Amino acid sequence: MKFNIVEDYGDLSRKAARIVAGQVEYDPESILGLPTGSTPLGMYDELVKFHQEEGLSFAGVTTFNLDEYIGIEPDHPGSFNHYMEENFFQHVDLDPGNAHIPDGLAEDPRQECSEYENKIAGAGGIDLQLLGIGANGHIAFNEPGSSLSFETDVVELTEQTRRANSAHFSDMSSVPEKAITMGMGTILSADKILMLINGGKKARAVEELAERKITTELPASLLHLHDDVTVLLDREAAINI
Repeated sequence: MKFNIVEDYGDLSRKAARIVAGQVEYDPESILGLPTGSTPLGMYDELVKFHQEEGLSFAGVTTFNLDEYIGIEPDHPGSFNHYMEENFFQHVDLDPGNAHIPDGLAEDPRQECSEYENKIAGAGGIDLQLLGIGANGHIAFNEPGSSLSFETDVVELTEQTRRANSAHFSDMSSVPEKAITMGMGTILSADKILMLINGGKKARAVEELAERKITTELPASLLHLHDDVTVLLDREAAINI
């Protein structure tokens, strides 16, 4: 795991976008694993600029998002489908048929998990997996606990995570309690992993991650098992290392 400390969020966003652009330029048919949340927003903005101003094409790219809530419509302001459309997909030339997000309205969510795994495998696996990290060290919706899901699975969301994701819901009672998420095994099967971390609220999780102790109580620590992980973090997030 390589820690790359940058000056601020803008620098982090630009460097992350350059890494993604480099992957797409190297292999125009790249398979990308994509995150949501506040941290990658700047990166998506930069990628849109690369597309519009420098001609970076996503026409041959295939994407798989990390997760989606169970029980909300794709166009709900809090859904990750809506997030991706608003912040990235509609601004670039990615083929909508190549953009994959778990179906939170599937009649059988566990069957949807199995089918999502099959789609990833059928595409040849993920070339570059992008990640963020929660303040408690969670990855995607893999929460700290005594065990973690290996493959894409249905998970219960902690109150802390629901509260952190409540901005686009009317109140806490309307924030979904379950989601479909890639498992840690699926994430670790990617060829390369790029994690983006910004802000002082993540400093404690970064400190624990840097200790290199692997534990399911800090899901991000399992990334130490992968041989090609780059962590881009700003100085606020890196204050304790």
